[in-house]
Amino acid sequence: MNQAGYEILKENCDGLIFDLDGVITKTAAVHARAWKTLFDRYLKNRAARENEEFIPFDMAGEYRSFVDGKPRYDGVKSFLNSRGIDLPWGDPSDGPAKDTIYGLGNQKNEIFNEYLHKQGAAVFEDTLSLVYEAKKQGWQTAVISASKNCVPVLESVGIADWFDTVVDGVVSQELGLKGKPEPDIFLEAARRIKVTPERAAVFEDAIAGVSAGKKGGFKPVIGVDRTGSEESLKNAGADIVFSDLCDIRINGRLPVRKKHVTSLPPALDHIQDILESAGDRTPALFLDYDGTLTPIVNDPEKAFLDPDMRQTLKKVAEKWVIAVISGRDLKAIQDFVKLDNLYYAGSHGFDIAGPANLTLEMQKGEDFLPVLDKAETRLEEKLADISGAAIERKKFSIAIHYRNVAPAQASAVKEVVRRVQAENTQLRITEGKKVFELQPDIDWHKGKALAWLMEKLKLTLDTYYPMYIGDDITDEDAFEALTKIGTSIVVKGSFHPTSADFVLENTGETAAFLESFFDEKEK
Repeated sequence: MNQAGYEILKENCDGLIFDLDGVITKTAAVHARAWKTLFDRYLKNRAARENEEFIPFDMAGEYRSFVDGKPRYDGVKSFLNSRGIDLPWGDPSDGPAKDTIYGLGNQKNEIFNEYLHKQGAAVFEDTLSLVYEAKKQGWQTAVISASKNCVPVLESVGIADWFDTVVDGVVSQELGLKGKPEPDIFLEAARRIKVTPERAAVFEDAIAGVSAGKKGGFKPVIGVDRTGSEESLKNAGADIVFSDLCDIRINGRLPVRKKHVTSLPPALDHIQDILESAGDRTPALFLDYDGTLTPIVNDPEKAFLDPDMRQTLKKVAEKWVIAVISGRDLKAIQDFVKLDNLYYAGSHGFDIAGPANLTLEMQKGEDFLPVLDKAETRLEEKLADISGAAIERKKFSIAIHYRNVAPAQASAVKEVVRRVQAENTQLRITEGKKVFELQPDIDWHKGKALAWLMEKLKLTLDTYYPMYIGDDITDEDAFEALTKIGTSIVVKGSFHPTSADFVLENTGETAAFLESFFDEKEK
């Protein structure tokens, strides 16, 4: 199968299932190091005890052949068998000092957690870019892993809520699922996201995982080559192999290459670089509100702007154009900021107002008011029994907040939102920090609003230098709009992949950046 122009289409695929280690996260290297530490320690002690030659564990060959992709205890047994070593299984509660399959497996887990705590997990940004594009288009996604540490690893990099289900070593043990190369774990993931194997893509970097996907009848099985193992993955049954998942089209769109927030340079340390990019042009600032100008709070009605931040905005707006682009209603965002010399774009840019009684409204949004009313009524009915779920009706959208919902109920909220959207297909679902939103399904977002505002306000690039500061997934369209023509800055709060150029740690740093940047520019 030719890589060039390769595409996954909705017409023949309903869901995407990703292995964790080696596909999403770089914990495969941490696992491999932990396995080598375990086996070298055991083999050295055994060699001394049996008066035999010590032959170290081979990271290149033995790891991939006998351990990679398998449940922990199966990996122990598989490797020991390859060396002609027969140990009893023992008991799952065996301590790490016991020479049993379970004892060595438990020792490996201790070593892995120690290494993970010291060096942390890293992510493959090409995978996150592809997942971001898939979720943006509404695909079902799942994560599978033989590891019992899957959820903690996902949480450590801030993407645990990016996937519709997780089937890991904990679930496998509870359900008695066989490990790879058996397809049980993939079949359970497909069942949970309600897709059939022949209409679900599997992404795997391990030979055992590729074999499992093929055996389960998944189409396509996509090999992910991180170590120069393309031929081995194809021999195991991969339909096609990629080393960069950003080369895969999703319904005609190549993923926009994004970076993990933790890899971005701090904006406060690069003010001079941004000033050099702006040159003689006047900065035009576009700002998100929640999580950018003011911290995220449990009650959206109490997201009040700090007086010092208001004073900073007022000072800057006397010299520069400032526009606040928010998912909140226009009047709500105006009432929070309380400044007359700013431009405001409410409802993700459907409703715009500013100085000199400027009023701009996307007429297309008006056409969706009846369907939004209908969806709101259905949401109120279906979410009534879920404690903590809050519906925030805006003129051109509906936000469903689940920050105060018990974690076990979060999936129920998501399912309700999906069902209501399925009843009202003129709307689309977008996701943010602990919030789902139903919006008119038209080609309009914060990036379009930013470009439209620049045009309406005559902010030409020869005179103005556009900048955007935001914190959430809904701000990514604005970041993408400024690629190569301006500067975008993400305020850390979630760990989604981003197109931003720089990062700020919190809303306090937003205020510090605006103050310092303005003072330096106006010297």
